[in-house]
Amino acid sequence: MRSVSPGTGAALRMLAATVDAKAVAEIGTGTGVSGIHLLHGMRPDGVLTTVDPEPERQQFARQAFRAAGFASNRARFIPGRALDVLPRLADAGYDLVFCDGDRLECLDYLAESLRLLRAGGLVVFEGVFADGRTVDSGPQPVEVSRLRELLRAVRESQELVPSLLPVGDGLLCAVKR
Repeated sequence: MRSVSPGTGAALRMLAATVDAKAVAEIGTGTGVSGIHLLHGMRPDGVLTTVDPEPERQQFARQAFRAAGFASNRARFIPGRALDVLPRLADAGYDLVFCDGDRLECLDYLAESLRLLRAGGLVVFEGVFADGRTVDSGPQPVEVSRLRELLRAVRESQELVPSLLPVGDGLLCAVKR
């Protein structure tokens, strides 16, 4: 499991601060590194809702958040597959949705994110360069094809204002109109 790069973390912190985030949903808790960056950018009363299928990862992240000085009420950990959990979250209840989960499900994450986000909220996808494979013309695995479909869907959406940030392994960001 790879953590977000320092540059990606700084961008996440800045993006959370830009939307004055009080409610953030994170798909893929991982080791908690991205969550710490998001929490640093969020309002002091903000809550990060983080979803991951591996409870052990969430326990590790919970300890990392505590070690970083965040109170336990600043994060809500929900174990489970993102596509099982996200439909239970509130429509238009989030300022930012950070997607760092299964790349094969990225188009489904986009659809759920559009429902979860308020107008003016941000959706952010990590790893869209796929170590340079999304721009490579050779044959690619299915996950790279899905990322290309995601990039196309976001670019062509009338509901989103997109930007691709060349930090880490690529951050695809889009503001919901």
